Amino acid sequence: MEEQTIIPEKKDPFASLRYREFRSYIGMRFFFTFAYQMQAVIIGFHVYHLTKDPLALGLIGLCEAIPAIGIALYGGYVADKSEKRGLLLKIFSGVFLCSLVMLIVTTKQMHAYIPTSYIVPIMYAMVFGIGLARGFFGPATFSLMAQILPKELYPNASTWSSSSWQLASILGPFAGGLVYGFFGITPTYVIIITFIFVSLICIFFLKKHPATFIPKESIVKSLTEGINFVFKNKMMLGAMSLDLFSVFFGGAVALLPVFANDILKVGPEGLGMMRAAASLGSVLTMLTMVVYPPTNKPWRNLIIAVLGFGTSIICYGLSTSFYLTLFFLFCEGAFDSVSVIIRSTIMQLLTPDQMRGRVSAVNSMFIGSSNEIGAFESGLTAKLMRTVPAVVFGGSMTIGIAVITYFKTKSLLPLSLNDIKPPEKE
Repeated sequence: MEEQTIIPEKKDPFASLRYREFRSYIGMRFFFTFAYQMQAVIIGFHVYHLTKDPLALGLIGLCEAIPAIGIALYGGYVADKSEKRGLLLKIFSGVFLCSLVMLIVTTKQMHAYIPTSYIVPIMYAMVFGIGLARGFFGPATFSLMAQILPKELYPNASTWSSSSWQLASILGPFAGGLVYGFFGITPTYVIIITFIFVSLICIFFLKKHPATFIPKESIVKSLTEGINFVFKNKMMLGAMSLDLFSVFFGGAVALLPVFANDILKVGPEGLGMMRAAASLGSVLTMLTMVVYPPTNKPWRNLIIAVLGFGTSIICYGLSTSFYLTLFFLFCEGAFDSVSVIIRSTIMQLLTPDQMRGRVSAVNSMFIGSSNEIGAFESGLTAKLMRTVPAVVFGGSMTIGIAVITYFKTKSLLPLSLNDIKPPEKE
């Protein structure tokens, strides 16, 4: 079989956006992420306002991570053997219903019927439902993007896809903090469900994409095939592991409500700005990477980015100035965006079409829920050793993971993007 050389798109930074269906895909991700990030801000602040317990913030992440991880492998199997548009419609409808329930239970009218002590458990239950949806969402969208575009545009598309996600992650928390601070929780939830509905509409502009995989063996054997593929690929497994452990120990963003309320005393408006600062750093860096992609030596750049990510976390934890904290959060997002682009490009290049859902499911177990697991770790360590020491500990562990990975994977450091070959078909 003749080898194909994968060359990153340089001449036309807007190449993937010239595909109409990809623009609909980007719109779907943008509006959904906007709503999701708004919701993350107000759930965290509202739960902390009711409980005054940092561990309660960690439990939010745990409630989402448990179902997302538990269902991920089956979600990948379903994504591979299902028509993608119909599957996404079901996923987004489930998230819409969970958000609608949270809107209802947080209204002033419902406080007369639901005791305050019941509101937090109901919120946790709805977050659990969103976690179930996420177990199918990641594999479905990963598989879909590969069917929309030619392979040579994967690096360019990954950059634009991640940039749209990060832009929504800037505007969502900022809007959530402002609307919640000035108008209360109910108007904020009205905006959230409106944007989820808009993302549902975007799905109707996608084409129907039939399954690329028709199972001929048992579900257990199909899932095992996806797991074995990942664990036999040193670069893919290394990228997933690096992200898992670095974000597990560096998930200090979950403690931002504590900093906003107790340390910096800037309220929900300041919390929205803090959440947006990291995303602003990410999106500006990603837009720069459209023209100057960090893929000349991707593994080396990935290690550097994780080192910078950990250092930024330590600085943010030690800062007592609101504006300095915004700067360090901006740097954290900038470093994280570099690793996101590199990891997603590696994943797209190394995964065969017929296994994209299952490989993405394994990726979701490593990466997709690492933020939520990291949130629980941060909440637990903050409960045990207080907030600032917990953040510094997390950043230090992230740097340690990057250093260990450097010494364990020195053979990957000189590789360029062209050295990352898609697997041969048997």
